[in-house]
Amino acid sequence: MLGKHLLGLYEKALPDHMSLPEKFCCAKSLGFDYMEISIDESDARLSRLYMPEREQLDLGRELRTTGLGLQSLCLSAHRRFPFGSAQAPVRDKAMEIMERAIIFAKNLGIAVIQLAAYDVYYEPARWDSPRLFLEGLEEACRMAAAHQLMLALETMDTPFLNSVSKYLKLKAQLPCPWLAVYPDIGNLSAWPENDVLRELELGLSDTVAVHIKETRPVWDASPCFKGVDFGSGCVDFLSVFARLEALGYSGPYTLEMWHRGGETCAQVSQALDFLLPRFAQALGSWR
Repeated sequence: MLGKHLLGLYEKALPDHMSLPEKFCCAKSLGFDYMEISIDESDARLSRLYMPEREQLDLGRELRTTGLGLQSLCLSAHRRFPFGSAQAPVRDKAMEIMERAIIFAKNLGIAVIQLAAYDVYYEPARWDSPRLFLEGLEEACRMAAAHQLMLALETMDTPFLNSVSKYLKLKAQLPCPWLAVYPDIGNLSAWPENDVLRELELGLSDTVAVHIKETRPVWDASPCFKGVDFGSGCVDFLSVFARLEALGYSGPYTLEMWHRGGETCAQVSQALDFLLPRFAQALGSWR
């Protein structure tokens, strides 16, 4: 727990050689309440979506025996297969992945799929990339609605959707009750045009979870959105926690970080040693 909030751990904070049940047991031992499973663009993680349904159901039961919650799924595979691609086969693959991710989440008992809000990533954006992205997202929302499953757009590391304000403009075009926002305070903090505290306030009623991540800003000589040690970047965690508490935010937090070799739990423990006192301080200052 982080105060009264559920605290989750992003799967990639733990080494790839560990099985999912092993990762869940490790996260439980570190005091986390749930794990955010990753389905990224790698063939290895995408293959999870193609497991037979019986195996998916069995996996869900096995993971629940660890005592750790199954809360959310980070679906970043759309970086490789984006909705806004100029290539129709890529867009078709994006929809196939979306449909299979919804079934996977349902079979495991996951409530929220966090989407990486890229119109395109590895190909240049075109005039129609935003329109194609919106069309794909609209179809994804229809799929999610059929299963009463929440889709949440993460604020990203590219200009297309790097703020809650941009999410709200998109949501105005697609007023689906199964579409929400998943602010990443690291990504928000990296962009100079963002007033991070104001962005969090604007999106409060649509926020289903918050990613806790450190970043270096885009104007820095060596900007970085991943693998930045907590305390060495630009995120004002104290102010962020204090504002969210003052706003009455009651949802979960997910610690997003990447394992970089070495002892399995050491990096996660160091991150907690940095974050927990700052949350306690923010809670005290807000009260």
